[in-house]
Amino acid sequence: MAGVWIFKNNGVMQLVENPGSEYAEAKRGASKRKVLVHLPSGQVMSSYNSLDQILRSLGWERYYGGDPDLYQFHKHSSIDLISLPKDFDKFSSVYMYDIVVKNPNLFHVRDM
Repeated sequence: MAGVWIFKNNGVMQLVENPGSEYAEAKRGASKRKVLVHLPSGQVMSSYNSLDQILRSLGWERYYGGDPDLYQFHKHSSIDLISLPKDFDKFSSVYMYDIVVKNPNLFHVRDM
């Protein structure tokens, strides 16, 4: 019995006799690009312009007192601060989930 044991996301182990094909396919699936979706409108956030408009409509305001390399938003009614990289190409799932947590039931992160 030769092969490689693979641990799946659901906690199950599986012996793969030809690890090159299945393992490579699993890795490709895991590297899907993530997108932030505004649930009420179904709009995918493809730029900071669209995200800025939605955040402002939810009561978030631009915060200019912090790091000049970041776009930051805050709410007067909260201590929360959303910090995003100025370069939208660096807008990764870490930043997306920060928005989701601070705006429950309004945003969702999906695989593209």
